[in-house]
Amino acid sequence: MSGSDIEENATSVDVEGGDFPGLDAIDLADLEGIRLFLEGGSVIDWYRLQFESDEKIERFLAAQEIDPEDPADLQRVENVKAAAIDYLKRHFDFPIPAAVAEMDLVELLRLASGKGHRQLCACAILKVMQIIQHLEARELLFMLPTSDEEVFHLVERKVYRVVGEALRRGAPILEFIGGRKNKDSLYTKLLSKQDVTAAQIYDKLRFRVVTEEREDILRVLNYLQNEVVPFNFTVPGQSTNSLLSLEVFCEAQPHLAALFQELQALEPGDEDDAEDLKENAYSARDYRVVHFVVDMPVRLPESILVNAPAQALPLGRVIFVQTEFQILDSKTARMNQRGAANHAAYKARQHEAVARRLKVGKLIRPPGGSGAKSES
Repeated sequence: MSGSDIEENATSVDVEGGDFPGLDAIDLADLEGIRLFLEGGSVIDWYRLQFESDEKIERFLAAQEIDPEDPADLQRVENVKAAAIDYLKRHFDFPIPAAVAEMDLVELLRLASGKGHRQLCACAILKVMQIIQHLEARELLFMLPTSDEEVFHLVERKVYRVVGEALRRGAPILEFIGGRKNKDSLYTKLLSKQDVTAAQIYDKLRFRVVTEEREDILRVLNYLQNEVVPFNFTVPGQSTNSLLSLEVFCEAQPHLAALFQELQALEPGDEDDAEDLKENAYSARDYRVVHFVVDMPVRLPESILVNAPAQALPLGRVIFVQTEFQILDSKTARMNQRGAANHAAYKARQHEAVARRLKVGKLIRPPGGSGAKSES
């Protein structure tokens, strides 16, 4: 990234010691989430959850900005659950036992991590709840008298707080950069791609993390998913992992190797998914990165809610903001700055193609391209 494209805030910290979680802290639920970040699938395709304790579930809900002690949050969850069950009954004649329908969210998540018919019912309810939550949160955002600037600031404040705590605990992070894509860069991106509209730009707001070693990438990913980016909000088809093989990495760690064998078996994506994951034509072939996009859950402050219209109040207090994350190790970061992989060379290829498109009208694939799509 360069300052000409991104309004950046960078942090470099040298911290020793601390109690930042190691690879041995990763459990099966964590590894399922990490795989989702790396491969870019959808949690809707899962057939079970892997939560092993109520403490894990409570941490998951906290990352989703759900407060189990807040009556308004509890009522919001109940409303979404009732809408999900009603949808399943109306359209699919879905047999949901009364005992399952009466469960609270913690109980549903616990049941979805078990086995049997009731487990499948819990998963179906949770999947529909996620869709309803997303749609209504988007509707809420449209109703609010707020700007992108204000919303982005809420995300940045949230992520900076979590990363700051990670550094205090001794996280193996050498560099952390948060930034917003400036308008000129947005114009260039839209002009450089045949199939992109303003609504499909996922990296208006993004964060870049450089770890000490490659093995630290999973430690940082796990911390992020447990504290600020719950795995179920990964945007399908918007992940690029050109840096590490999860299977190979896990094979080298006995603890992770055992967990990897227990991951749920998922069918490979269809052709549409493959199309979504196509490479960025302007990135170099040897550019390496772990990149993914999430719908970041953000809890709205009273200063915004107080000015919201009355019809917005039943939609809750949480919105979603699409946010890009790039994670790589320091050695890879240095290699990415060499030759055709560096950012200046990438921008030159992109600008050359845009100039030709403006003059001639046809976009061509630049020489030396077809690398990771996240360098834009």
